Amino acid sequence: MHKGKKRPRLFATAPGRIAFSIIVTVVVGFLYFYVSLPAINLQDGNFYTFLVVLGAVYIISAYLASGPDKDKAQEKPAEKASSEGQPDSPFHELLNKTGKVRGGVRFVRRHCLPVGILLAVVLLVAAVGKVISLPIFRASAYRDLLDVQTGDFAEDVAQISFNEIPTLDRTSANFLGDRQMGTLSDMVSQFEYSNDSTQINYQGRPVRVAPIDYADFFKWLNNRGQGLPAYVIVDMVTQEASVVRLQEGIHYSFSEIFNRNVVRHLRFQYPTMMFSTPEFEIDEDGHPWWIAPRVVKTIGLFGGRDIQGAVLMDAVTGESQYYEEVPTWVDTLYTPQLIMEQYDYHGTLVHGFINSVLGQRDVTMTTDGYNYIAMNDDVYMYTGVTSANADQSNLGFLLCNMRTKETRYYVAPGATETAARASAMGVVQDLGYTATFPLLLNISGQPSYFIPLMDATNLVKSYAMVNVAQYQIVATGSTVASCEQTYVNLLSERGVVADAGLPSAQDEAHGVVAEIRSAVLDGNSWYYIRLEDETVFYAISAGQDRNAIILNVGDQVTIRHAIPPEDGAAAILDAYSLAID
Repeated sequence: MHKGKKRPRLFATAPGRIAFSIIVTVVVGFLYFYVSLPAINLQDGNFYTFLVVLGAVYIISAYLASGPDKDKAQEKPAEKASSEGQPDSPFHELLNKTGKVRGGVRFVRRHCLPVGILLAVVLLVAAVGKVISLPIFRASAYRDLLDVQTGDFAEDVAQISFNEIPTLDRTSANFLGDRQMGTLSDMVSQFEYSNDSTQINYQGRPVRVAPIDYADFFKWLNNRGQGLPAYVIVDMVTQEASVVRLQEGIHYSFSEIFNRNVVRHLRFQYPTMMFSTPEFEIDEDGHPWWIAPRVVKTIGLFGGRDIQGAVLMDAVTGESQYYEEVPTWVDTLYTPQLIMEQYDYHGTLVHGFINSVLGQRDVTMTTDGYNYIAMNDDVYMYTGVTSANADQSNLGFLLCNMRTKETRYYVAPGATETAARASAMGVVQDLGYTATFPLLLNISGQPSYFIPLMDATNLVKSYAMVNVAQYQIVATGSTVASCEQTYVNLLSERGVVADAGLPSAQDEAHGVVAEIRSAVLDGNSWYYIRLEDETVFYAISAGQDRNAIILNVGDQVTIRHAIPPEDGAAAILDAYSLAID
């Protein structure tokens, strides 16, 4: 080869260079799509990123395919000076950089003009779509995303039986679920608890359900043929966790790596739909499903995020179907974050965008946190509503049906959830318990915070009830029944209600005492009483009724107690009062 001979181009012909660029773009585009999984939808911001990546890959491929003998711009004086050994000044460096940019633009114009135009259009559409979707231009549309009705708390929220009050929060429920996995010797080495639980109503009871995961990549290789053999269910009332084994394993989950990954499987079945994060649920027969809410943008191109139906995917077979109206057993279609976001638009834009920034007349927003309450076989999200100043007082609170998005606002001025938690922990500060996020209950017609108190191991040890309007009214108890009894007595003593009386969810038992057992729990003396011809024990503390101390076997008694569950399987029932006949 002669010294002055030029090396040939990588591809000698233009069609060859184009074919090479297309092949590289398709391969890289497929890999990017397989990993990032954007929806092929102009309302998905990730789709624009995908298009930009494709365009950039094509241009780079075309540049590389043109080889070392590319079109060159005319050498600039600054470049000549540099080549002659003269030092570059900042001005010369700027000229060099400008020349490179111009050369790049010239290359795109000569060899990739259609792709360059497409990229420019994509960026223009994204920029314009972003601007026209801003709340400053569409304040009224954002305000109306959530239809909020005003409700009457005492009428709408019925008093919940003790058998239906969740006594755990998400953290403690996940702790119990993870601990339950350790009892399964045949699973613990291969699988682990996913820590991704969903609160639902299952057969009339509030529970949290979560799938298990493969412990690591090699455990996935060994077990993927059979799938995940079980899921975990935690009863939010009794605090019992159990592992439910399946006849056929879960083959579609987030712990799958390739095509059986939940999100990837959904994307290939519904390439144009945008989804919220799929939630794990079970139907009334205990069969596992993934619920993937369909996301739509209702304002401009990118604004007004909302939910329109959902895809229900069988976690075992992968079969799926889209429902505009989801079945009633589905409990979690909307997320708390979305509802709180929509209410914040509703509350801050009540008098337009300018008022939300300046003046802030009548501006309200949600508090920092939420919890769930089960009513009428549906799951409702609860969160407080405070003023724009976000002070230590609530104006009221929201209850939102997580399946239908039916939302009601209740006027109830009082303490925020944070203040109520601090008040509850102040009563038990010597024990070092931590208050969970409150649950809102109707106790004797009063909005009341119900707060489980946990120890350092995330186990619930006690309960507190705090009045929303007067958060200095605080009652605690080692059981829900004793806590409520103390609380309703305080309401009567403070004159909040005329006659609080005993809890409405109660019954009476008459008979002869056959057996008495006692125990000291958290510093309180408890007595467990069994009547003749019965198997259930009635639990009452000495602090609730001192008659328990002098009770003897053979005494005729009347016990007022909590209503037993419908299945009649309770071994111990909380007692409210004890009378020796």
